[in-house]
Amino acid sequence: MRRISSLLSLAGIAALVAVSSAFVPPTKGAAAKGAARVPATVPGPRITALPVTGVAAEEAVNIDWRVLAGLDYSNGKATDTLKKLDGKLVRIPGFVVPLDDFQEEGAEFLLVPYYGACVHTPPPPPNQIVMVEMTGKKAIKLNLFDAVWMSGRLKINSVESPYGTVGYQLEGLKVEPYSAK
Repeated sequence: MRRISSLLSLAGIAALVAVSSAFVPPTKGAAAKGAARVPATVPGPRITALPVTGVAAEEAVNIDWRVLAGLDYSNGKATDTLKKLDGKLVRIPGFVVPLDDFQEEGAEFLLVPYYGACVHTPPPPPNQIVMVEMTGKKAIKLNLFDAVWMSGRLKINSVESPYGTVGYQLEGLKVEPYSAK
C-alpha cells in the first residue's frame, strides 16, 4: 500500500510540475501582485474563444492560481485584477476532486491547483479551491490523476464543501485535457 501511495504522490508531483512549468511569471513591468501568468509561447495575455452553444460570443481569459490567491479569504477582499474577473469567462488549469468518494462522473466537483489537494488533510486555503457546477448539470468524467483546463464563468463566492470552505464558484462550460496551449 505504501508503494502505491508513493507512486501516486510522485505522479501528482510530476503533473504539478508539468502544469506549473507551462507558465512564466509576468515581467518586471507587469501589473503588481496578482497579475495573471500566461503560457511562455504567447507574447501577451492569452485569450481563447469558447465554442460553446448558448453562450454569447465572449472570450475566456486564461488565469492561474496566483490570480485566485488574490482573494483574502479572512476578510473577503479581492485584488483589483480578481474583481475584474468576477462574473467573466475564465480558463483555469487544475485537478478535479469529486465531492463523493469513488465518484467517476458528476456535474459538481472541486477544481484545485495540484493533484491530491482536498483528498488529504488539511485542504488548501479557500482561495485555492473552486466549486464547479457544469451548465445544465452535464456530467463529466472525474479523473483525479489528469490535469485539465476548466472553462466557465467565475464568481467570487464563498461556499462550503465536504472538504472545507471554497472561495470561488465556476459555472462550468467546458473541460478539456491539459496542454501547454
